[in-house]
Amino acid sequence: MKLKRLFVLVAVAMLSACGGGKGINGSSSAKSELAVKTIIASHENAEPDFNTMAARVQVVYEDEEKLQSITVSLRMEKDKTIWVKASLLGITLAKVLITPTKVSYYETISNTYFDGDFALLSAWLGTEIDFHKAQAILLGQSIFELSPVVYKSSVEQNRYKLQPKTQPQNFIHSLLLLPSNFKVASETLSQPSDGRILSVRYGEYQNIDGGYYPSEIQIDASENDSKTKIEVNYKKIDLNVSISFPFTIPNGYEEIQL
Repeated sequence: MKLKRLFVLVAVAMLSACGGGKGINGSSSAKSELAVKTIIASHENAEPDFNTMAARVQVVYEDEEKLQSITVSLRMEKDKTIWVKASLLGITLAKVLITPTKVSYYETISNTYFDGDFALLSAWLGTEIDFHKAQAILLGQSIFELSPVVYKSSVEQNRYKLQPKTQPQNFIHSLLLLPSNFKVASETLSQPSDGRILSVRYGEYQNIDGGYYPSEIQIDASENDSKTKIEVNYKKIDLNVSISFPFTIPNGYEEIQL
């Protein structure tokens, strides 16, 4: 189950690099007087504008038992399809295909597959999720809708910090945005009573075709005594290219039962 959870977390990490440059012009210093309404609008306007994406990513995975490096291919048609393939030494380990209506997944090591709704993805990520929420995570946007009525802002470590005025019971959400481009510097989701914490942090952003993309992402996930660390390094990103989404569950694979 750890490999399955790793694969989905990798998928979540990879497209979180896809920040665009449509936000209002920022500065290198966060301004305490900037209204939360303006901060939220700038973050929303920073969502990238593209049709398709193809990326090659090196991922280093570490838990209590092993340290492993794998190559991941990512393809995406915005608002329609997310496709990910994990490989090791040219051998496919797993594939995932996500659309607005379903999640399909198979793993070659265990010969298992899943083909259904978002229940499995929600279980792996520790929160209810659908395609649009998944896409928001992958694009470096807030997973939750941000509203100045619900959220408050402050300046912390020269970042704009956004968090709900009143946190829901057993669910804490915190977001730090860069003042220069209003892209996510880090995002934290925690469920204290369940012992779950998911933290995503970004390295320096690079400008590609007018959009800002991080060169490195670090994910730290823990659940009680189990800890996982994932480092994502982008080797190549191509935008608006011709892509396909080959996906066929092999015969003889066993279905994952929730």
